[in-house]
Amino acid sequence: MGKIIYVSGGARSGKSGYAEDYIAERYSKKIYLATGIAFDDEMKDKIEKHKRRRGKNWKTIENYKNIPNLLKEHMEGYDVILLDCLTNMITNYMILDNEKDWEKISMEEINGIKRFIVREIERIIQFIRENPIDMVVVTNELGMGLVPDNYLGRYFREIAGKINQIVAKESDEAYFVVSGIPMKLK
Repeated sequence: MGKIIYVSGGARSGKSGYAEDYIAERYSKKIYLATGIAFDDEMKDKIEKHKRRRGKNWKTIENYKNIPNLLKEHMEGYDVILLDCLTNMITNYMILDNEKDWEKISMEEINGIKRFIVREIERIIQFIRENPIDMVVVTNELGMGLVPDNYLGRYFREIAGKINQIVAKESDEAYFVVSGIPMKLK
C-alpha cells in the first residue's frame, strides 16, 4: 500500500534537503528515521544542521536496526517516513555489528554480511508495501568515484551498490540529485 521514493546523489549533493522538501510539499505527519550515529564532532555538527533545517514538525527516531518492528510502534497517525540515510545504515551494520579484520576477512563472511543486509532491506520494503505509509529513502551514490584503495572501502561499495539497486528497482519514484538539482529517474 505504501510507496517508496528513492533519492540518491553524491556527498553534499543536496539529496537530504531535496527529500525533506519533497515530503514538505506532499505530507503533513512525518517521521524522520535517522540512521547516522554521532561518533565525532563532524557528525554531531551534521546531525544538528539537519535537525535545524527540518524544524520541529517531525517525529525523530534514531536507529538503524530492526526497522519494521520499530516503525510498527511509531507509525500510527503518520503518513511518511524519511529514512536518512541508507548508506549510514549499511555502514553501521558492517562496522558496529561486525568486529572484523577487513584486510583478512573471507569472501564467505563478506557474502554473509551482504545477505543479512539485503534481507533487512527486503523486510523494510515489504513493511512499506503492506502498510498505509510511504517512505522516502535517501542514499549515497557510490559508483561514480575512484575505486577505494582498501578492502573495507571496496566491500562497502559492493554492498551499498547492491542495496541501492534493490531499493531503486522497488521504488515507485526515483531521483538523482546533483548540485542541489533533482533529476527524475522514474
